Amino acid sequence: MGEGGGGGLAALASRVAAEQADAIAAIAARYEQTLRAGGALYFAGNGGSAADAQHIATEYVVRYQTSRPGLRAVALTTDTSLLTACANDMGFDEVFARQVEALTKPEDLLVLHSTSGESPNVVRAAQAAKARGVPIVAFLGKGGGQVKDLADIVLIVPSDDTARIQELHLAIEHVICEIVEDRMRVG
Repeated sequence: MGEGGGGGLAALASRVAAEQADAIAAIAARYEQTLRAGGALYFAGNGGSAADAQHIATEYVVRYQTSRPGLRAVALTTDTSLLTACANDMGFDEVFARQVEALTKPEDLLVLHSTSGESPNVVRAAQAAKARGVPIVAFLGKGGGQVKDLADIVLIVPSDDTARIQELHLAIEHVICEIVEDRMRVG
């Protein structure tokens, strides 16, 4: 399970492409459905996964490969005043859940990135989304952790190597963005 090195990444990428094709298609369809219905994609994660959340939200709002109208996407990782106030007043476990409670509605979609699926603030975000009737997509690694059982659609990179998991999450999100961008442009 613990993939390493460039060769390990290529083998892992091939395995994920073969084993997760249905999940990738389902995620792209859910993103498109959410955006067409006027909902927003809300992305969250910690560390490198936070960077991925910000990166992917930007691809939807600004553009990925083609010029087109902006698509509704928000990274819950970017407002430092909100994050630090919530962490100080309510605890770091609540930094995403509080935003989910304040900002999301059932026609939105929460997209979580976590290499373990065990980060308390990511678990709490999923629980808050469930309580509000907001669907959840989760990009996970290792065994999927607690988040696996809370999400509506799950994509698990079968590795224990955090870097490989994050690299594939970002690559897969780019593929999904390309699919969504193409479908939103045509339809």
